[in-house]
Amino acid sequence: MKIHDVRAHPSKDKLPREDQLAWKMAEVAADPVEVDDDVTEMIINRIIDNASVAIASLNRGPIKTARAQAKAHLRNGGATLFGLPTDTRVCAEWAAWANGTAVRELDFHDTFLAADYSHPGDNIPPILAVAQQMGKGGKDLIRGIATGYEIQVNLVKGICLHEHKIDHIAHIGPSASAGLGTLLGLDKEVIFQSIQQALHTTISTRQSRKGEISSWKAFAPAYAGKQAIEAVDRCMRGEGAPSPIYEGEDSIISFILNGRTARDQGKSPYEPTYHVPLPGAGESKRAILETYTKEHSAEYQSQALIDLAFDMGPRIRDAGGFENVESIVLHTSHHTHYVIGTGSGDPQKMDPHASRETLDHSIMYIFAVALQDGEWHHVRSYAPERAQRPDTVELWHKISTTEDPEWTRRYHSQDPKEKAFGAKVVVTMKDGTVLEDEKALANAHPDGARPFGREEYIRKFVTLTEDILDKSESDRFLELVQRLPDLSPEEILTLNPVAPQGYLEENLRKGIF
Repeated sequence: MKIHDVRAHPSKDKLPREDQLAWKMAEVAADPVEVDDDVTEMIINRIIDNASVAIASLNRGPIKTARAQAKAHLRNGGATLFGLPTDTRVCAEWAAWANGTAVRELDFHDTFLAADYSHPGDNIPPILAVAQQMGKGGKDLIRGIATGYEIQVNLVKGICLHEHKIDHIAHIGPSASAGLGTLLGLDKEVIFQSIQQALHTTISTRQSRKGEISSWKAFAPAYAGKQAIEAVDRCMRGEGAPSPIYEGEDSIISFILNGRTARDQGKSPYEPTYHVPLPGAGESKRAILETYTKEHSAEYQSQALIDLAFDMGPRIRDAGGFENVESIVLHTSHHTHYVIGTGSGDPQKMDPHASRETLDHSIMYIFAVALQDGEWHHVRSYAPERAQRPDTVELWHKISTTEDPEWTRRYHSQDPKEKAFGAKVVVTMKDGTVLEDEKALANAHPDGARPFGREEYIRKFVTLTEDILDKSESDRFLELVQRLPDLSPEEILTLNPVAPQGYLEENLRKGIF
């Protein structure tokens, strides 16, 4: 692994493309290195994981809208959609849009947290859609997905977007473009231009996940995947891109990230320097193995706290019950406190009438319900009647977060033995009794109490889809996906599970398309 120093440069430097981050990512994407067997196995796990949460969301509002838009762009020889038979084929970019929205809607698939945070499984829908449209087989798909994960994970390690209020989908544009370059065997020049175009067109603000969080939270990653496909198509036809996209005098670093802050403070806009790791020539792409999925349908920083709530709920009952709680304080990382905690300053996170999208970004709500119920369900735990239950609202409003520098340090640690996404919980009862406990990692984390393996991914798929899919279709998909390296292009077309006839609900409103 090589560490690349990346900073803004004045135009007079005429920075050679070989020294630009986008070119270095293109080199990684164009490297014909084979994919390791354990990486292949994890890619299969994540395709199963994506399908689990996508099928469970098929009749939710954003998915119905995205599917309606996709079906307005039918194409012979195109890509397929979750829930629909393979004879319904749409343009690949619209398949990526609809399928990507289905994958993200429940906020229930894989995650990677470092300098920034991400859901690297968002790379799979656009890469799979293009594989289907372009007639690629299982081995090509595996190589493309391995690249998508590699680029996104390493961007997330090196470049923080959220501290500058830029949404993390800006890392998906480059990673999905790079993955498509690998899938299609494109040359470095085309991949280089595609990465730059995709980044340029996927910069958006953090308001997607702030205040009154709307369904755009689910659409945003799918939009980045769609933009990546369109960028690659243009560059395959000979078009270029703004360059250098990261290091340019008026570009991303100098005017959107730290350089903008430096200008405002009267300092040099060409600092600081970001440090982005990337594999060297011939080095395996193994970043997917550093990522982790969710056992519970909620923001990742809540995963360990949900598990901890299951443990602490009975202890609170024994100490006098929830009605006798005076306060609950979660001592946690900067990110958890300011993004999903009371440090955000969002009153919506304490509102019983808030949207599901807002509630799954409120650790106060999540911890209260997990304490009381001893379970977490992707539908029941967010139902309006659940959120508005008076005893829940009373407990919820007694919960607050505070930043603990040690949890912040562990959140950002590069040492896997120290890295943590949890908190210490202090419960004070009205009689003065204090209960304390802490948890660093979710049970399902690779280093947690019950790490997810193939059996757990399959169980998650069956749990989320058994009331939707026919058993024969569930079995077909699971058997097929586990043969991924050997799948033909025709079999790749059937990787999206099909819902029973009559199950799908549709958005019948008319739009432009």
